[in-house]
Amino acid sequence: MTDTASAPRPRPSARSSSPAPSSPGTLSTAGASALYIGALLGPSLLLLPGLAARAAGPASLLAWLALLGLSGLIATVFCALGTRLGSAGGVAGYTAAGLGARAGRAAGWCFLAGVVAGAPVVCLIGGSYAAAAVGADQGTAVRAGLVLLALVLAVRLLGVRTGAGLQLVLVSGLVGLVLFAVLGSAPAARAAHWTPFLPHGWAGVARAAPPLMFAFVGWEAAASLTTRLRDPHRQLRRVVLIAFAVTALLCLGLAAATVAVLGPGAGGSVPLADLMRAALGSRGPLLAAGAAVVLTLAATNTYLTGAAALLDALLPSGAASGRRGSLAVVAATALTGAPLFALVGTGALTTAQLVAVPTALFLTVYLTCTAAAVRVLDGLPRLAAAVSCPAVLALLLGTGWPVLAAAAVALTAATLGRTGGRPSSAHSAAGQQGSPARGV
Repeated sequence: MTDTASAPRPRPSARSSSPAPSSPGTLSTAGASALYIGALLGPSLLLLPGLAARAAGPASLLAWLALLGLSGLIATVFCALGTRLGSAGGVAGYTAAGLGARAGRAAGWCFLAGVVAGAPVVCLIGGSYAAAAVGADQGTAVRAGLVLLALVLAVRLLGVRTGAGLQLVLVSGLVGLVLFAVLGSAPAARAAHWTPFLPHGWAGVARAAPPLMFAFVGWEAAASLTTRLRDPHRQLRRVVLIAFAVTALLCLGLAAATVAVLGPGAGGSVPLADLMRAALGSRGPLLAAGAAVVLTLAATNTYLTGAAALLDALLPSGAASGRRGSLAVVAATALTGAPLFALVGTGALTTAQLVAVPTALFLTVYLTCTAAAVRVLDGLPRLAAAVSCPAVLALLLGTGWPVLAAAAVALTAATLGRTGGRPSSAHSAAGQQGSPARGV
């Protein structure tokens, strides 16, 4: 791009390398780790183990392992970007620092589109668990998902914010539920369920990998965490390491239990409910459904809040500043969700197929950020960016037709020029207010 070649490399700010005075909003390493885990763990974890098992059988664990390795590289990149650049516009600021303003706008709008397209998918996942709890059909799951989406959009219009304390409670509940499902269902595991290990060959493993990246969205939360840590340069590395270790343990544990316990039935859309049934009997799916519904509402509200804050920063200043973003995001999500729910309700598409759309958009964001990091960073973080960038590109291309939608969003944002948005400080504020790690 024409505005990239001459872009100077940003230097670390003084604030990044020295502890900041403590404030009421200052986070400890433990508190920040919990918020980061909350940004990474979402309702997608309730669907993807079954989706991967359907595509690759027991070999789906190989896809999980490979993507956990890639996730670790991406975590290293965002940790370095967070300590070097702070909260300068989040993913848009990170991309602009290395690739220029046009690419930064493309990353910002892809993130927005990913949230708008992902909210209906997340609600469909929650609806599937609600329907499974009462033994209802797919039509009931779609209607339950529609109710969840309407509820979360109403909450967003009212401007309700969930506190960081509540987010921590929800995250702790999800972690406990997954651990209970994995350990409680262990007696039902069978060695025979691991054979054949490659029922669909290596092609099945390749098909399983791209959708699983939807489970690893959240590393961009470093943008807002840097503003709340007393010593970001020292603490952020510990926070990322703790978050990675916990999420890796949960993902692998749930994926392994899905295969070992459920066997031929591992390809269902509600694997956690099936594991809870194995652990608790008929009460298990009810508990899983309750957790899925609460998690869906909390996670969707968090991401819609973040998207609203970022969009408001991108729009020209004027009357109703601070409110237009919410209205636009709610309207866009409703307009996007209605046809998606209709397509799933008629059987034209499945929730598993829809996962590929927000996945492609978020992978585009990761692609631009890792490409920018190759120019901005040095040392081991730069090497991590250089390795992860082509891997992310391969996964993006593996999503299929949704890559065209992501490319259309990115190219449109890059070519339309400035939208008259406020200065980068506004983008920084949006990132601080809207990131999942902020606990909005």
